[in-house]
Amino acid sequence: MSASLAPFHLAVPVHDLAAARSFYGGVFRCREGRSAAQWVDFDFFGHQLVAHLDRSRRAFSPPAHGNEVDGHAVPVPHFGVVLGWEDWQELAGRLAAAGVRFAIAPGIRFAGLPGEQATFFLYDPSGNALEFKSLRDPSLLFVS
Repeated sequence: MSASLAPFHLAVPVHDLAAARSFYGGVFRCREGRSAAQWVDFDFFGHQLVAHLDRSRRAFSPPAHGNEVDGHAVPVPHFGVVLGWEDWQELAGRLAAAGVRFAIAPGIRFAGLPGEQATFFLYDPSGNALEFKSLRDPSLLFVS
C-alpha cells in the first residue's frame, strides 16, 4: 500500500439528501464540500464521496446479493476505506456507543492468517453498504 494514495471519487444514489447529510456528516463527521439541489460532496476519509439524489430510490434498499466470506454474507456491492488499526478501533467503538446498527458487527476476519483484518459493515439510510477494515499488517492488503 502506497503512503500517498490518490483520493478516489465515488458517487452513490441516495433517496434523501438531508438523511445523507445526517449520516455522512453527523455519524461519520465527514466535512461537507460543494453541493447543489441534487447532490452533496463529502470528504470521506480523504476521498470524494458524492451523494446524488435519486427520487426513484426507496428509503432503504439494501443490496440483494451477498457473498460468503469467513462465515458472513458480505453485501455486494459495497464500498469503504481501509483504516489504521487504532483508527478502526476508535471508529468502531464510537459507532457502537452511538447505537449505530451494524450489518456485520465489528470483528476479526481471517484470524491468525496473513490477511488478518478487523472489519465491520453497515448501511447508509438509502441502503448503500459500507465496509470499514484494518489489517494488522497493512503491507498485506494486496497479497494473496
